[in-house]
Amino acid sequence: MSRADIPTFTLNDGNRLPSIGFGTYKLNGKEGVDSMTAAISRGYRLLDCAFNYENEGAVGQAVRQSEVPRDQLFVASKLPGRHHKYDQAVVTIEESLYRTGLDYLDLYLIHWPNPKQGIYVEAWQALIDAQKRGLVKSIGVSNFLPEHIDTLIKETGVAPAVNQVELSPYFAQKEQRAFDAKHNIVTEAWSPLGHASALLEDKHLQEIADQHNKNIVQIILRWHFQLGVLAIPKSANPERQKQNLELFDFELNDDEMAAIERLDRPDGRTNDQDPAEYEEF
Repeated sequence: MSRADIPTFTLNDGNRLPSIGFGTYKLNGKEGVDSMTAAISRGYRLLDCAFNYENEGAVGQAVRQSEVPRDQLFVASKLPGRHHKYDQAVVTIEESLYRTGLDYLDLYLIHWPNPKQGIYVEAWQALIDAQKRGLVKSIGVSNFLPEHIDTLIKETGVAPAVNQVELSPYFAQKEQRAFDAKHNIVTEAWSPLGHASALLEDKHLQEIADQHNKNIVQIILRWHFQLGVLAIPKSANPERQKQNLELFDFELNDDEMAAIERLDRPDGRTNDQDPAEYEEF
């Protein structure tokens, strides 16, 4: 699959991102680089990493080893909670750039709001300034609830371009998606397969998959795409990497989309990580 085959989402700052990305959590060292370069060769153009994943160097190496030009690749990273103070955030963003060995990052997010600390506005101002300096092309947040984003906009006048949240058929985030859409924020899904062990056995999803001659993962990723959500599945398996991109040659009808959304459940999170309370450093 070529880059031209993957539709893009337009961000509120005018930049564009591929409508599916490649998650790099736990892909480290040479093995991680090999997995990422393989993913790029199969058509992925967006690599999602984080300072806390300790693999920004591997991501940068994968970009350099790839035969795809840098301006056709999109690299995203995230600011850890322990570095929310403005001066620390500035240095961390610079350090992320140095670790990758790249001239710029395409997207930089605040990883968690950590509301008990209450200084995520300082972190956001550091991202705004990093964007002005040309260190990053687009800026956004991760795991931010509507009230957190409202605070950012009120205090700085700048809305995030992206909000990366946990989102899967078992945790559909309807209210969060509506809020993001109202503010022209692209919702990005981490853990798009959620409770994979259960989802991959779900009879309703299997029925839909059979109708389209696809597997359940492809149905789930297509559901994300039709919701306007940017999913970032992760796999080191070559065949799964390939299959996860095969979602643009079919379409789910309204009934199928509704059936999937009905799988939403109150306990749909994979872990007990409610951004209103959970903090990550």
